[in-house]
Amino acid sequence: MPITESAKKALRQSRKRRKQNQRVKEDIKKLEKTIESLLAQKKTSEAKNLLPQIARALDKAAKIGVIKKNKASRKKSRIGRRLNRPAAAPENKK
Repeated sequence: MPITESAKKALRQSRKRRKQNQRVKEDIKKLEKTIESLLAQKKTSEAKNLLPQIARALDKAAKIGVIKKNKASRKKSRIGRRLNRPAAAPENKK
């Protein structure tokens, strides 16, 4: 446990930031799972409606430093590719 006042304050700050970061990451994961479930149900039009929402969440998370910029870009790209994939094509999950 921290002893000095500054160390105590730093611990409070880091706990608060961690809680905020976890909340942002959970929101992103919920959106990703929603899109995945819609794609599994072959509801691509509804999934495409969520694309701007998840892109905004990823961009905001990258802007405030929760995730890195390239990770946000990669996730947006992969989600977009999955949405634009023909419905008859088999999924290649490893």
